[in-house]
Amino acid sequence: MDFSISEEVNSAQQLAQQILGDFTEVDKLKRIEQQEERFDTELWKALAEAGLLGLDIPENNGGTGLGFYSLTTLCEEVGRTVAPVPVIPVLVSAAGTLRRFGTDAQKEQWLGAIASGSTLVTAALEEYNNEDPGTPASSAEKMDGGYSISGTKICVSLAQTAARILVSARAGEELVVALVDPRAAGVSLNAQVIMTGENRHELVMDKVQVPTSDIVATGREAVAAMEWALQASRTALAAMAVGVCDKMMRITGSYTSEREQFGRAIATFQAVSHRVADCYIDVECLRLVTQQAASLIDQGRPASEAVAMAKIWCGDVTHRVSQASQHCHGGTGVDRDYPLFRYCELARQIELTAGSSARLMGELGQDICAEYLAKAG
Repeated sequence: MDFSISEEVNSAQQLAQQILGDFTEVDKLKRIEQQEERFDTELWKALAEAGLLGLDIPENNGGTGLGFYSLTTLCEEVGRTVAPVPVIPVLVSAAGTLRRFGTDAQKEQWLGAIASGSTLVTAALEEYNNEDPGTPASSAEKMDGGYSISGTKICVSLAQTAARILVSARAGEELVVALVDPRAAGVSLNAQVIMTGENRHELVMDKVQVPTSDIVATGREAVAAMEWALQASRTALAAMAVGVCDKMMRITGSYTSEREQFGRAIATFQAVSHRVADCYIDVECLRLVTQQAASLIDQGRPASEAVAMAKIWCGDVTHRVSQASQHCHGGTGVDRDYPLFRYCELARQIELTAGSSARLMGELGQDICAEYLAKAG
């Protein structure tokens, strides 16, 4: 069996490296960080022109059709450059879900526009004390011509800019997945600031009228859609963490090779070299479990355990590598004129998004236990 990555996927990743590298110089990142909305529209346009926004969008909908696995390589490069672009909420959580569960009319209306960069569709998967979009507290009531949706979602990326926001709500015993217009009557957007300093929004919906044309799925299909969205988003976060941690490790390796103490580079000290070596092992282990999860999702095979393990590794590795990087820098890493702080902030944000390691480890253990007891009779 051939386990090598295809030439097309490698080429797409190399192209992403080149474009993202050109647009993420420190001075430009600083300018973007002064904006109310940390979104580099010029970089987004460049990615669109290169066909990278459509990696997981079929060719007949304006994309390149390389699949979900190729999209995770873009997420990795975004993490490696801490690029201010919403690849996960727009391309994974929203567009990926629409591609697989949306109606033909919705695919035709939104996917091509997302791939071209002319339109943004984002996703609101989290609620207060609830990171599972399959069990939302938000409610939906069926009415003539669609649904009325009420509830609150949090940490929504690009809520003010997006044309639609993908949300889930409970209609009695049934789940509903819908595209909500953030400018519709009954919608309120309240600014929130997350770990990285990025502005996101609390989405408050009060009897928002959603027409049938914007209903993505209901019932079992809606449950499947939210399961896919959560698994894909967690895997994409793990892929982004690969890039973040790999870069932190390399920044640390470069710094310790130049920083001298007692007349020699501190990288030659055994304790320092062991810490950086541990980082390397962690990053490669995270890369492997993430590739496993992404590959299973891309093939449409069961991936729940692989995704949980990838996100568990993601949380643990981002924490350990960030801590080791700061330790080896001896305080220099917290200087905001030095690039490491951006990676540490993003690492922490990724670690706590869509389920912490402790929570997912507990859930995975319960699932394994239940499966064992079922087999034992």
